[in-house]
Amino acid sequence: MFLDFQMDFIMFDRRKFLTTSLGAGAALGVSGLVPTWARPASMGNMGIPALTGTDFDLAVSKFKTRINGRVAMAVGVNGSVPAPLIRFREGDDITLNVTNTLDTDTSIHWHGLLVPFQMDGVPGVTFPGIKPNETFQYKFSVPQNGTYWYHSHSGLQEQSGHYGPIIIDPKGADSVKYDREYVLVLGDWTFTDPHRIFAKLKKNAESLNFNQSTVSDTKGLTGMWGAMRMSPNDLADVTGETYTYVINGHSTADNFNMVFNPGERVRLRIINAAAMTLFNVRMPGLPMTVVQADGLNVRPIETDEFQMGVAETYDVIVEPTEAKPFAFVAESIDRSGQVVATLGPKPGMRAQAPRLRAVPVLTMKDMGMDHSSMGGMSGMDNGSMEGMNAKPAAEMDHSAMGHDMGSGDMAGRKSDTMGQGSMSHGPNPNGPPVQLAKIEADIEVGPGVVNVAAMPTNRLNEPGIGLSDVPHRVLTYSQLRSLEPNPDMRKPGREVVVHLTSNMERYMWSFDGVKFSEVTESIKFMEGERVRLTLVNNTMMPHPIHLHGMFFDVVIPDYDDGYGTHRPRKHTIVTKPGEKLSVDISAEHVGDWAFHCHLIYHMHAGMMQVVSVLPNPQQSAAAPKMDHSKMDHTGMKGMK
Repeated sequence: MFLDFQMDFIMFDRRKFLTTSLGAGAALGVSGLVPTWARPASMGNMGIPALTGTDFDLAVSKFKTRINGRVAMAVGVNGSVPAPLIRFREGDDITLNVTNTLDTDTSIHWHGLLVPFQMDGVPGVTFPGIKPNETFQYKFSVPQNGTYWYHSHSGLQEQSGHYGPIIIDPKGADSVKYDREYVLVLGDWTFTDPHRIFAKLKKNAESLNFNQSTVSDTKGLTGMWGAMRMSPNDLADVTGETYTYVINGHSTADNFNMVFNPGERVRLRIINAAAMTLFNVRMPGLPMTVVQADGLNVRPIETDEFQMGVAETYDVIVEPTEAKPFAFVAESIDRSGQVVATLGPKPGMRAQAPRLRAVPVLTMKDMGMDHSSMGGMSGMDNGSMEGMNAKPAAEMDHSAMGHDMGSGDMAGRKSDTMGQGSMSHGPNPNGPPVQLAKIEADIEVGPGVVNVAAMPTNRLNEPGIGLSDVPHRVLTYSQLRSLEPNPDMRKPGREVVVHLTSNMERYMWSFDGVKFSEVTESIKFMEGERVRLTLVNNTMMPHPIHLHGMFFDVVIPDYDDGYGTHRPRKHTIVTKPGEKLSVDISAEHVGDWAFHCHLIYHMHAGMMQVVSVLPNPQQSAAAPKMDHSKMDHTGMKGMK
């Protein structure tokens, strides 16, 4: 199904270390320990081990580390959790020699980087993986700059510490002005073997969720939630009872420290490298100006809080004027725990950690059954339907959906014939119709699909789950605007609709009702075409969806009918429960690309597919091409 290829293994010069001066001086590399304070980035200190240059040697191994005062076994890179910061310049030719000292296969995926697909690092899709005692050479250059990260794509290694940050400096002047910067890598550490966690979830999906509500909490919705095999408190499969939340490998008790001088512009490069946790990020009393999302610059927008999906990155500028400590707070979406760091005028200061807020509760909208806009129902409480008799998912009327629920089989394959016709109005019911060729699987209720959203809605203008009633500003996707004009303004020629599906009771996660191990063919894009990808979340959990090798141009309703010239461009987008959203994609890079939910246990359970971009010898000259002259496409021509 996927493209085959072979690659040579070549050894290059060893990496260049970026060292810091702490007291007598030390090269941070394999200790896994970070300083108790942080010096400015201009002095080479990101608070974690750092490497810079163009040639790097990375060793993947198993080692002891200390998390929250406890000794633990980790799988990571160069003996540190997180893995070392890798820093280089836009357009440089980069060589990374990755040696596997484990007794099992490993890999590294460069998340968000536009590299040739053979360098993307997904075993079974783009390369065979790195065998024990072997070295694989990644070699590429990238036409981009910004904040990114890297992680294993082998098994559950990412959960055990196999992740680290990347900073790509612009080849010219940086459009973001700042006096100092810090990298904050968020994580959810577990002292339990990740395979044991997955086994527990498969046996009983609620076994690691301790935020269960009582009958009185659900306001008469108990029967409906039971029919969906879900709980209104199922915001996270694994909670703070199991996880220790960390910043740069440090818990709240460690008090990771950042220093500032009053009046400085401090840039925080925030990376959610957690395995399963969406975080609510805020700094009480200190506004944040978002300047970058997923590595790409956005028009600066001031906010007080935002929700980060797994694998997303946000760069923010803060300008503290008072000489006092401020708390940097990353709270789990289910509010079962948090991690707090300190930004203060002196080393060693500790900001006061806020109390955990009340646990949010899912609503009818999260079921994909939002009746608020239906006639005769405007007075109904959208959060509760007291006394309403629930129907099992299989008995619900799905006639409002855009496909026949009773037709087709459960193979989940995309139809070979693309029907022509109006796709209604896409995500914007008030906008003009868009004529598209549509490919959509026939989805029906079955063992892997217990719910199909009857009325999915676009929720890009909503804050993250649980943040709609906080007394301060919260960022939404619809507020983001790209700083530079979008490079491709063509309207899509066709639409591919992908349904996010699950059976939570059996811990089955999939696209279009088919788990990855049962997929028989990839999703096909043609080189040079413009495609609309529509995601329909039929589950009652948020999913950070990531497509390798490409960026999404987010279709924002009411912004020039979704076709504004500065739409946000992202490599990962959180699809809320019961949501239907669309993104437009320029299929520029030939190859096979992984497409998956970035919640690691969901991906491991089957919520993954492959997008194959097929070479098009007759690609339209009208298709705009970005400048990839520095990229190494050797061996990519003529592939089938």
